[in-house]
Amino acid sequence: MFTILGGDGKEYGPVTLAQIRAWITSGRANLDTQAKLAGDLEWRRLGDIPEFNGTIDPNVPPPLAAVTTDTPAVVLADRGIRLLAVITDRILSALSVLPGFLLLGPIFIRAIIDSAQGHKPDFNGLEAGSMLLGIALAGFGGLALAVVQIVMISTRGQTIGKRIFGIRIVRFGTHAPAGFLHGWLIRAVVPGIISIIPWIGFVFVIVDYCFIFREDRRCLHDLIAGTRVVKA
Repeated sequence: MFTILGGDGKEYGPVTLAQIRAWITSGRANLDTQAKLAGDLEWRRLGDIPEFNGTIDPNVPPPLAAVTTDTPAVVLADRGIRLLAVITDRILSALSVLPGFLLLGPIFIRAIIDSAQGHKPDFNGLEAGSMLLGIALAGFGGLALAVVQIVMISTRGQTIGKRIFGIRIVRFGTHAPAGFLHGWLIRAVVPGIISIIPWIGFVFVIVDYCFIFREDRRCLHDLIAGTRVVKA
């Protein structure tokens, strides 16, 4: 197992010999990249390590001079495609709770709107049984979709919308799967909490989505979670 020192000054690893060879082939590393074996304290050039200079395994990749470093390891997801994926997920969220709200009916919806506007809600005419069943149905639909989305993000780096449009979330730098921690907890929950803070939340949301116009197309929530969105 090896650890390499990336061009950004960060350490990546421990990773296998095969993984580093793949990085060399894709142009993400070269024979001048600093690396060390697991347990070693001294950094060395990959070209000085027998596994990479051809003295041990004749099947190692050719010298990096034959590798074009201009070839990107990944292709960033288009901004428009990312927007369509988000819209798709929002529509699915609305559809997941729609049966429950239809059962609750216009009286409940009107009461919720009045409450949001600071007026006293009026639930007269709404049966308790129908209200409880509607709330339960809406809650179950929303929870079921949330579980599916979290599992997909944790295992595939994709929501349903991202799956449909062929994009996924990966760790920045290593392009490894984002997983539960970075793909959902830090990337979705933390920004979600910030967004509901009065005044600060509104500014955060605007800045967050404006960041997609950066050259690397990483929104603020991507920077927080250490992720990026690429074509699958």
